Amino acid sequence: MHRFFRMTTFFITRHPGARVWAEQEGIRVDRLLDHLDPVEIQANDAVLGTLPVHLAAEVCARGARYLHLTLALPPECRGKELSAEDLRRFGASLREFEVRAVDSA
Repeated sequence: MHRFFRMTTFFITRHPGARVWAEQEGIRVDRLLDHLDPVEIQANDAVLGTLPVHLAAEVCARGARYLHLTLALPPECRGKELSAEDLRRFGASLREFEVRAVDSA
């Protein structure tokens, strides 16, 4: 099958707890990657994760959907490796965003 007719769902995370959380939530993923190479993204793909804003904008510019892994993380937990249980406790969910770069010149 040509890739043209099939969308790919990418989950970009290097955190084991996030990977377990997605699996336990039944989120279907085609490609699980530590880092995103935007060149791989095509129109109608879906990208899940917590990308830097410039990469999220590139995903959207390529015609793909960007779903951000959001959670209400208390300050004392920032920078710590979280488990799937921690993610659920902090209300993890996937929320779709449309991001675009704006020329500021």
